[in-house]
Amino acid sequence: MSKLLSLISLFLIIGGTSMANEKINDNIETAIFAGGCFWCVESDFDKVNGVISTTSGYTGGNIDNPTYKQVSAGGTGHVEAVQIKFDNTKVSYEELLNKFWHTTDPTVKNRQFCDVGDQYRNEIFYYSETQKTLAEKTKSDLPFNKVYTKITKASKFYPAEDYHQNYYTKNPIRYKYYRYTCGRDARVKELWKDK
Repeated sequence: MSKLLSLISLFLIIGGTSMANEKINDNIETAIFAGGCFWCVESDFDKVNGVISTTSGYTGGNIDNPTYKQVSAGGTGHVEAVQIKFDNTKVSYEELLNKFWHTTDPTVKNRQFCDVGDQYRNEIFYYSETQKTLAEKTKSDLPFNKVYTKITKASKFYPAEDYHQNYYTKNPIRYKYYRYTCGRDARVKELWKDK
């Protein structure tokens, strides 16, 4: 029976992306980051020890159940984002923020790399006052004159269509080509190399 309960718990942790920030146990927390193309954000955070799951999706807008076609066209208020479930005994929220900052360009408004528009803005969505405080502190510590990254209370998160989930593993050649031609890694290296 305990084995069955463990399996059910694991399923809820990995598959329960629509559960907002309901705590499954005291160690599991949720974060949402928007840093341009959600394929890239998902790929970057999947490599972090302590991250249990990542889900590409949409949040921050004013229509229910948005589609990729609607969001990518702009005008919905939604942004491409990634919802992250993490084990806070293995990685802290502050460490995730550090990863977020160092894999995005906070010095530009309503764009990230080759993706332009409000739907690709850089944004942190917080679930608690602690997350908000840490996000604001790390933002104020950045070594740039102007930082455009928004810090916003989390609202409903809508998982993206299945073909967007783990896109970088399902379509590795297309993904690598997109990431390279978009100039993401080159700009990150240029921006953060001395910081």
